[in-house]
Amino acid sequence: MRKLIIFLIVLIVLLVAVDRVAVAGVQRDLANRIAAATDLSGQPTVTIEGIPFLTQAISGHYPEVRFDLGTLTYGGVPVRNLQGAAYNVTAPLADVLQNRADIRAERLTVRGTLTSQTIDKFAPKGVKISGNGRRLVASGEVAVGATKVKFNAEMRVEVVGNGIRLQAEKIEGVPDQLAGLVGYTIPFKGKLPFDVKVTGVRSVAGGLEFTAEATDVPLRG
Repeated sequence: MRKLIIFLIVLIVLLVAVDRVAVAGVQRDLANRIAAATDLSGQPTVTIEGIPFLTQAISGHYPEVRFDLGTLTYGGVPVRNLQGAAYNVTAPLADVLQNRADIRAERLTVRGTLTSQTIDKFAPKGVKISGNGRRLVASGEVAVGATKVKFNAEMRVEVVGNGIRLQAEKIEGVPDQLAGLVGYTIPFKGKLPFDVKVTGVRSVAGGLEFTAEATDVPLRG
């Protein structure tokens, strides 16, 4: 009985070791694929959720793969803390080992932050944007005929196309009809990674956090 217990303990230790080695290898492969898809010079951090890993590898199905891309620039727009998750990734073990291309995610989401400096950079000349983590406010001057009038306004933030629109509302200092003159769009001129489309945006401490999503996403090497 004692020998059997020792044997089982050794077997468990070996299986755990093999499991960790295997997960490191697949994470490395997925990191290379994600780096290629995002034009990343280094390797992103990739984590395959769920244990034991070997059961996922043998089935070729990974319910959730998380990754961290750091700070990147798209279409002249810096995005900080760009993180994402790929769900229901189909990656047959033979394809991973032979670096084949037919690996894809059923759904992929990313989120990132536009800093206060970026938000201010795209603002119209003479308009200053600030925020407290819950809402953004604008202050500055707007032309009323030949006269420039100072104003303060709360900014509504929304998704338009594949960009983020900031539009004044609850304006003070000028007539409400002029709120339409205080607005601008932060565009993502180039494609975001994995061709994701922006689906939401909210004000957070230090800027704006956006979310984006795509379906049926190939992870090519």
